[in-house]
Amino acid sequence: MSTPQIADKKPAVVDLAAGTYYWCACGRSQGQPFCDGSHKGTGFHPQEIVVDKPTKMALCNCKQTHTPPCCDGSHRCLQAE
Repeated sequence: MSTPQIADKKPAVVDLAAGTYYWCACGRSQGQPFCDGSHKGTGFHPQEIVVDKPTKMALCNCKQTHTPPCCDGSHRCLQAE
């Protein structure tokens, strides 16, 4: 797999408590935007997110962002299906 699957064409806006999270980079996780281990064998690896205090984040679901794991609006450039 050389390109990630598009999980959604809009970001996941999530409230995160302090802790460690793993953002899905492959697009295969059933628990988007977080990793569930579905990347095994794809060459993709989840990205660790460490949150020091409660925060709201817009996490990329299209997997095309240039600022992973945060949404940078790349989903707006995707072709309509």
